[in-house]
Amino acid sequence: MKITRRTFIKRLLTSAAAAIGLSTFGYSYARYIEPHMLTVQKHDITHSKIPRHFHNFRVLQFSDTHIGFHYDLNDLEKLVDRINVEEPELILFTGDLVDEPHTYSFPPRLVEILKKIKAPMGKYWIYGNHDHGGYGTEKIREVMERGGFQLLQNEHVSIQNGGSSFTLAGVDDVMLGKPDIDQTLSKAPGDSFTLLMVHEPDVALQYQHYPIDVQLSGHSHGGQVQLPFFGYLVTPPVAEHFVEGHYPLEEGLQLYVSRGIGTTRLPYRFLCRPEISVFHLKTEESP
Repeated sequence: MKITRRTFIKRLLTSAAAAIGLSTFGYSYARYIEPHMLTVQKHDITHSKIPRHFHNFRVLQFSDTHIGFHYDLNDLEKLVDRINVEEPELILFTGDLVDEPHTYSFPPRLVEILKKIKAPMGKYWIYGNHDHGGYGTEKIREVMERGGFQLLQNEHVSIQNGGSSFTLAGVDDVMLGKPDIDQTLSKAPGDSFTLLMVHEPDVALQYQHYPIDVQLSGHSHGGQVQLPFFGYLVTPPVAEHFVEGHYPLEEGLQLYVSRGIGTTRLPYRFLCRPEISVFHLKTEESP
């Protein structure tokens, strides 16, 4: 198999990071400390299409818990408590609930914890690649539904408030699902403020030409390990262009990529703390 220059450099840096991790402090910090240093990223989204009834409306996104891979139900319960502190009106989960669905036991407590998440305007979710992997598609769906979450799989809903509304849409996972952006937006009002959930961020390069105002994604884990001067160490497929934070794109699309909560492949985070994101919707003119 031919190794590209990009792949060679990535492998070289991964090896260097592993060597650094052998130090007692470096390993302990990246393995046991930073993965639990949850941050809350707050963003204002101001747009002319946001109805006045949604001024200061709070939307909370969390992503990539990867339960079962060095992240357990006690960790999830603490996360839920922190989410509820923010008093969001709308909850969005952008995929990868469990790391390996085919080996995870799915204890009843998982559903009970998901039920504790409070959001008066609804709780919605989309599939990530790990949710489809390992024959987990139907089991994850069952668990999320019992936990009070509504799946958006190539479809959209109208979020109503005070006689006004905006469009919330969700696309099936890009890597292992059957994403269909045209079906997702079919019959959605063209003049409605439209927020799209899609697990993998890089598809924004194609989706930016659709009538979408905001895209929320995860999947990247923020690179999980970031090194000074080198940047993101590990970026998964379809999360190499956009890794974390806010990216203004063409046609007015605003992309936000979450670093997520858990870890995968390697149980480390270094200079890449886990996060939840709170978005405050703003009208261009205060009501």
